[in-house]
Amino acid sequence: MGVHTGWLHCPRCASELSGAEGRVECVACGFVHYAHSAPAVSALVVDDANRMLLARRAHDPDAGLWDTLGGFLEEGEHPLDGLRRELLEETGADIEPGEFVGAYMDTYGDGPQATSVLNLVWEARVVSGEPAPADDVSELRWFPRDEPPTPEECAFRWVTTFLTSLP
Repeated sequence: MGVHTGWLHCPRCASELSGAEGRVECVACGFVHYAHSAPAVSALVVDDANRMLLARRAHDPDAGLWDTLGGFLEEGEHPLDGLRRELLEETGADIEPGEFVGAYMDTYGDGPQATSVLNLVWEARVVSGEPAPADDVSELRWFPRDEPPTPEECAFRWVTTFLTSLP
Protein backbone atom coordinates (compact mmCIF):
# COMPACT_ATOMS: atom_id res chain seq x y z
CA MET A 1 0.00 0.00 0.00
CA GLY A 2 1.10 3.54 -0.44
CA VAL A 3 0.05 5.28 2.77
CA HIS A 4 3.58 6.65 3.17
CA THR A 5 4.21 7.34 -0.52
CA GLY A 6 5.50 10.87 -0.78
CA TRP A 7 6.33 11.22 2.92
CA LEU A 8 9.79 12.81 2.74
CA HIS A 9 9.86 15.09 5.77
CA CYS A 10 8.71 14.81 9.36
CA PRO A 11 5.35 16.52 10.03
CA ARG A 12 6.65 17.60 13.46
CA CYS A 13 10.15 18.96 12.81
CA ALA A 14 10.57 18.87 8.99
CA SER A 15 13.68 16.65 9.18
CA GLU A 16 14.14 13.88 6.62
CA LEU A 17 12.21 10.68 7.30
CA SER A 18 13.53 7.15 7.08
CA GLY A 19 11.69 3.91 7.46
CA ALA A 20 10.99 0.35 6.61
CA GLU A 21 7.96 -1.44 5.22
CA GLY A 22 4.87 -0.24 7.06
CA ARG A 23 6.35 2.70 8.95
CA VAL A 24 8.30 5.95 8.73
CA GLU A 25 10.38 7.51 11.46
CA CYS A 26 12.30 10.68 12.19
CA VAL A 27 15.70 10.23 13.79
CA ALA A 28 15.79 13.92 14.79
CA CYS A 29 12.65 14.08 16.96
CA GLY A 30 11.56 10.46 17.40
CA PHE A 31 8.29 10.73 15.46
CA VAL A 32 7.09 7.33 14.20
CA HIS A 33 4.04 6.66 12.04
CA TYR A 34 2.82 3.13 11.35
CA ALA A 35 0.76 2.25 8.31
CA HIS A 36 -2.55 0.64 9.22
CA SER A 37 -5.74 -0.55 7.59
CA ALA A 38 -8.68 1.83 7.59
CA PRO A 39 -11.69 0.37 9.45
CA ALA A 40 -14.96 0.15 7.53
CA VAL A 41 -18.35 -1.29 8.48
CA SER A 42 -20.89 -3.01 6.25
CA ALA A 43 -24.26 -4.69 6.57
CA LEU A 44 -25.90 -7.59 4.86
CA VAL A 45 -29.44 -6.26 5.13
CA VAL A 46 -31.88 -9.18 4.90
CA ASP A 47 -35.66 -9.58 4.98
CA ASP A 48 -38.14 -12.35 5.81
CA ALA A 49 -38.21 -13.45 2.14
CA ASN A 50 -34.50 -14.41 2.37
CA ARG A 51 -33.46 -11.48 0.19
CA MET A 52 -30.49 -9.15 0.67
CA LEU A 53 -30.41 -5.42 0.01
CA LEU A 54 -27.45 -4.22 -2.05
CA ALA A 55 -26.44 -0.75 -3.18
CA ARG A 56 -25.25 0.37 -6.61
CA ARG A 57 -22.30 2.72 -6.09
CA ALA A 58 -22.82 6.26 -7.43
CA HIS A 59 -19.14 7.25 -7.31
CA ASP A 60 -15.70 5.79 -7.93
CA PRO A 61 -14.06 3.63 -7.03
CA ASP A 62 -16.24 1.05 -8.76
CA ALA A 63 -19.11 3.39 -9.67
CA GLY A 64 -22.10 1.48 -11.05
CA LEU A 65 -21.21 -1.80 -9.34
CA TRP A 66 -23.05 -3.55 -6.50
CA ASP A 67 -21.82 -3.21 -2.93
CA THR A 68 -23.02 -3.85 0.59
CA LEU A 69 -24.33 -0.86 2.55
CA GLY A 70 -21.81 0.81 4.84
CA GLY A 71 -18.66 2.89 4.84
CA PHE A 72 -15.62 4.11 6.73
CA LEU A 73 -15.68 4.78 10.45
CA GLU A 74 -15.04 8.28 11.72
CA GLU A 75 -12.19 8.73 14.19
CA GLY A 76 -13.16 7.33 17.61
CA GLU A 77 -16.52 6.04 16.37
CA HIS A 78 -17.77 2.70 17.70
CA PRO A 79 -18.29 0.25 14.80
CA LEU A 80 -22.01 -0.30 15.49
CA ASP A 81 -22.66 3.45 15.81
CA GLY A 82 -20.80 3.99 12.53
CA LEU A 83 -22.79 1.25 10.83
CA ARG A 84 -26.12 2.73 11.98
CA ARG A 85 -24.99 6.17 10.75
CA GLU A 86 -23.92 4.81 7.34
CA LEU A 87 -27.14 2.80 6.92
CA LEU A 88 -29.28 5.86 7.68
CA GLU A 89 -27.19 8.08 5.36
CA GLU A 90 -27.38 5.62 2.46
CA THR A 91 -31.04 4.51 2.78
CA GLY A 92 -32.96 6.99 4.93
CA ALA A 93 -34.39 3.99 6.83
CA ASP A 94 -33.86 2.77 10.38
CA ILE A 95 -31.82 -0.41 9.94
CA GLU A 96 -30.61 -2.27 13.01
CA PRO A 97 -27.45 -4.41 12.99
CA GLY A 98 -27.74 -7.93 14.35
CA GLU A 99 -25.22 -10.77 14.38
CA PHE A 100 -21.58 -10.13 13.46
CA VAL A 101 -20.80 -12.00 10.24
CA GLY A 102 -17.07 -11.57 9.70
CA ALA A 103 -14.03 -9.48 8.82
CA TYR A 104 -12.65 -9.08 5.30
CA MET A 105 -9.48 -7.39 4.02
CA ASP A 106 -9.33 -5.46 0.73
CA THR A 107 -8.08 -2.24 -0.81
CA TYR A 108 -9.93 0.99 -1.60
CA GLY A 109 -8.74 2.70 -4.75
CA ASP A 110 -5.95 1.80 -7.12
CA GLY A 111 -2.25 2.41 -7.53
CA PRO A 112 0.28 3.59 -4.97
CA GLN A 113 -2.30 5.61 -3.00
CA ALA A 114 -4.68 2.66 -2.51
CA THR A 115 -5.78 2.20 1.09
CA SER A 116 -5.78 -1.11 2.92
CA VAL A 117 -9.25 -1.62 4.44
CA LEU A 118 -10.52 -3.86 7.24
CA ASN A 119 -14.24 -4.46 6.53
CA LEU A 120 -16.35 -5.52 9.53
CA VAL A 121 -19.70 -7.03 8.48
CA TRP A 122 -22.97 -7.53 10.37
CA GLU A 123 -26.30 -8.95 9.32
CA ALA A 124 -29.04 -6.31 9.67
CA ARG A 125 -32.79 -5.78 9.27
CA VAL A 126 -34.99 -2.81 8.41
CA VAL A 127 -36.79 -1.67 11.57
CA SER A 128 -38.78 1.22 10.10
CA GLY A 129 -39.01 3.23 6.93
CA GLU A 130 -38.64 2.22 3.31
CA PRO A 131 -35.02 2.13 2.12
CA ALA A 132 -34.37 4.58 -0.73
CA PRO A 133 -31.03 5.44 -2.38
CA ALA A 134 -29.30 8.44 -0.83
CA ASP A 135 -25.79 9.84 -0.27
CA ASP A 136 -23.37 7.90 -2.51
CA VAL A 137 -25.89 5.23 -3.58
CA SER A 138 -27.56 5.44 -7.02
CA GLU A 139 -29.86 2.42 -6.63
CA LEU A 140 -30.98 -0.09 -4.01
CA ARG A 141 -32.15 -3.55 -5.00
CA TRP A 142 -33.30 -6.66 -3.17
CA PHE A 143 -31.53 -9.80 -4.46
CA PRO A 144 -32.45 -13.39 -3.59
CA ARG A 145 -29.77 -14.47 -1.15
CA ASP A 146 -28.84 -17.44 -3.34
CA GLU A 147 -28.64 -15.27 -6.50
CA PRO A 148 -26.07 -12.53 -5.81
CA PRO A 149 -24.74 -10.32 -8.60
CA THR A 150 -21.96 -11.86 -10.69
CA PRO A 151 -18.35 -11.14 -9.66
CA GLU A 152 -18.09 -8.72 -12.62
CA GLU A 153 -21.05 -6.76 -11.23
CA CYS A 154 -19.63 -6.47 -7.69
CA ALA A 155 -17.54 -3.64 -6.32
CA PHE A 156 -14.37 -4.75 -4.53
CA ARG A 157 -12.93 -8.25 -4.24
CA TRP A 158 -14.12 -8.70 -0.66
CA VAL A 159 -17.76 -8.15 -1.69
CA THR A 160 -17.53 -10.95 -4.26
CA THR A 161 -15.82 -13.24 -1.74
CA PHE A 162 -18.42 -12.43 0.91
CA LEU A 163 -21.52 -12.77 -1.29
CA THR A 164 -20.38 -16.02 -2.90
CA SER A 165 -19.65 -17.57 0.51
CA LEU A 166 -23.14 -16.99 1.92
CA PRO A 167 -24.97 -20.13 3.05
